[in-house]
Amino acid sequence: MKKEKPGLNTICTHVGEVHDEQFKGAISPIYMSTSYAFEDVEKKRYPRYFNTPNQDMLGKKIAALEGAEAGMIFGSGMAAVSTALLSFLKHGDHVVLQKTLYGGTFNLVEEEFERFGIQYSFTDGLDENSFEKAIKENTKVIYIETPSNPLLTITGLEMVAQLGKKHKIITMIDNTFASPVNQNPIAHGIDIVIHSATKYMGGHSDITAGAIACTQEHMDVIWNKSKNLGGSLADFMVWMLERSLKTLGLRVKAQNENARKLAKWLEKNEHVKHVYYPGLESHPDHQLAKSQMSGYGGMLSFELNDSLDADQFQKELKLIKSSMSLAGVESTILSPAKTSHSLMSPEERKNQKISDGLLRFSVGIEDKKDLIADLEQALAAVTEQHLIK
Repeated sequence: MKKEKPGLNTICTHVGEVHDEQFKGAISPIYMSTSYAFEDVEKKRYPRYFNTPNQDMLGKKIAALEGAEAGMIFGSGMAAVSTALLSFLKHGDHVVLQKTLYGGTFNLVEEEFERFGIQYSFTDGLDENSFEKAIKENTKVIYIETPSNPLLTITGLEMVAQLGKKHKIITMIDNTFASPVNQNPIAHGIDIVIHSATKYMGGHSDITAGAIACTQEHMDVIWNKSKNLGGSLADFMVWMLERSLKTLGLRVKAQNENARKLAKWLEKNEHVKHVYYPGLESHPDHQLAKSQMSGYGGMLSFELNDSLDADQFQKELKLIKSSMSLAGVESTILSPAKTSHSLMSPEERKNQKISDGLLRFSVGIEDKKDLIADLEQALAAVTEQHLIK
């Protein structure tokens, strides 16, 4: 009889635990040692080798959540992104990247790849033709992000996976915005899945971490590069991340529901010009998102009417925090032009349709009525200020 795969919340709670054999505690003990025996042991452990007991076991939880053979934890999301890319790209190679990306990834490519002798192309759009025409004879990687940061554009997972197989190119995805709760790219044929675990996996705005999930064959290549780049995560933070992942399914599903309701409320509001959320039927990629996501996430972006001051609107909010990061249990808002995408030139932001008035809203788990009340009072305040002017 085939053993059934555990449910999401069971994986979150139990897979990848470090069992307390000595005292039988209910949670994983922390192994803080930076020095382990090397003789007469099954595995030579060293923190920079990503294989301390806590690092090892948390990798198994990440793998289980993404339906992968192997998982690894890193010191930050960008440590995971840079290690994954540099593991499969060398001088003379070429990478295709979708045009809408997290600002940090865009900066890594723009500022470092030419120095490394790595060629790159950004797609014109997100359709099959845009990706295929960007592929060259020396292309080794296709890199995507869906939903994208900050406009929540959707890229077809199976389309990209099929292109990768057709041209024998490794496919990678930043799956941060979706989280493993809402999207499992490996099931759609993507090779390597990357997360900023600082975000939904951590979920409490108190951890900086990254994660990668893939086949063991690909992970062996990534591990070989990672031990030289040195992006490992200290064991206390590994332990904190395992604790946070226990509630991942519960948190994200609550955030999904809040974001869906708030997106609909914002879309109907007379003071809001545009709402970007793949769960809305008005979103141009709604049907594609529906076909590859089990939930639409807790992230949305919106633009106020041109007459209203977006900066002042953020200052008027009382419950929703103006904050740099995202995906915590608390709702936060920011201006991508001033934060996540500030290092892009104004021309490049304009090219990617990231306006100065765009606001990225990370919806938390608060009661919906309280979030709406906060939005209402802030809109009323900036509207009144506009009328006075």
